[in-house]
Amino acid sequence: MVIMGIDPGIAIVGYGVVKYEGNKFTPMDYGAIRTDSSTGLSQRLLYIYNRLEEIIEKYKPDAISIEELFFNKNIKTALTVGHGRGVAVLAAARANIEVFEYTPLQVKQSVVGYGRAEKTQVQHMIKVILNLKKTPKPDDVADALAVAICHGNSCKMINLVP
Repeated sequence: MVIMGIDPGIAIVGYGVVKYEGNKFTPMDYGAIRTDSSTGLSQRLLYIYNRLEEIIEKYKPDAISIEELFFNKNIKTALTVGHGRGVAVLAAARANIEVFEYTPLQVKQSVVGYGRAEKTQVQHMIKVILNLKKTPKPDDVADALAVAICHGNSCKMINLVP
C-alpha cells in the first residue's frame, strides 16, 4: 500500500509518501511545497494544488492521509491554513483517492505511543521508523510522514490493508 501524508499549510505544505508492506514502512519521497508570502492567496493555492497533483500522479497513492486542523488562536492563520487544506483534499478527490483525516493527538499516539508527545519525540520516531539518516526538515515534512504512518497503523487495526 502506498500512502501519502500531508501536513497542510499555506506557506509550507509538508508531504510524505511511504510504502507500507508487511508491517514495514519505506520512504518513497518527502519534502515541502513552499509558497512566497508576497504572492496573492489564489496563486499560492494554485501552486500548492499543481505540486500536489504532480506528486499524486507520480506515486499514485492508494490513500491520502491529512492532519486535521488544530484550531489556532489566530483566526486569520487558521482560515488560510484551512484554504491550503481544502486544496489538498481537492487534489486527492480529483485523483479519485480516498482521504483519511487524523487529529494531531491520533498521529502522536500512533507514532510515539503517547498522544501528548513533544514534536521532537515525533521527529525522532519518524527517523527511526523510516530508517532515515537524519530528521526530515522542516517540521512540516516530519509531520506529513507521521500522518502517513498513522494511516498505515490505523489500516492495520481495522483491516484495510490488503
